[in-house]
Amino acid sequence: MDYQTARTYMLSRPEAWEDFPFYPHIAVMKVRNKMFATLSVENDIARMNLKCDPAEAQMLRDIFSAVLPAYHMNKRHWNTVVLDGSIPAGELERMIDRSYGLVVKGMTRKERLPLELRYGCEVLYR
Repeated sequence: MDYQTARTYMLSRPEAWEDFPFYPHIAVMKVRNKMFATLSVENDIARMNLKCDPAEAQMLRDIFSAVLPAYHMNKRHWNTVVLDGSIPAGELERMIDRSYGLVVKGMTRKERLPLELRYGCEVLYR
């Protein structure tokens, strides 16, 4: 998966949108103003930060050398994933979906309920 493929997939999630609040070269993917991913390019290699359950975050770091503790983020809950081709696209999509789902689940009931009613839990938390 490359930068553009990851970007397209992230923006395909319900009500996902792209913002650049930090630097013009770091895309921040949000749902309802909550960040679920960052996406950037460093030395011609794309990388993304994704939210993760703490136990799963460590497990992914142990399995994939391209998964690292997240740069400038809470390293217990976020991973940096280097898009160097070593992780299968399906696994990257699963990681993106998991990050998105965790952020939606963490919203207040008032924020979350309209999303669940409009799109369904199967789509939001896949």
